[in-house]
Amino acid sequence: MNVARVLMVAPVRNLDTAVVWYARLLGRPADTRPMPSLADWHLTSGGWLQVFEDPARAGSTLLNVEVRELDRELAGLAERGLTTGPVQTGGERTRFAALEDPDGNQVTLLENPVA
Repeated sequence: MNVARVLMVAPVRNLDTAVVWYARLLGRPADTRPMPSLADWHLTSGGWLQVFEDPARAGSTLLNVEVRELDRELAGLAERGLTTGPVQTGGERTRFAALEDPDGNQVTLLENPVA
């Protein structure tokens, strides 16, 4: 399999509400709105986040995002009015913290997930 891109999809009840929240989370507006029920953030050349209006599945997703400096990202979230749960550790090097979008989808920021 030759994978060109990986898409994370967060199903939400109300796209307008979610777009505002994810813009705060990521510190910028969506890159595209290709259809009325979808917003895209191009996070890396091969990794996108899609927020998709799907009330039946809203709140059922776990999104994991690797960051280089967890403390700096958490400070940025706080400046934008978002807070996570406590920073936790896993293994010898991994640190992570999670928060939920308005529908209950969990977003976890991970630092050093691979030794």
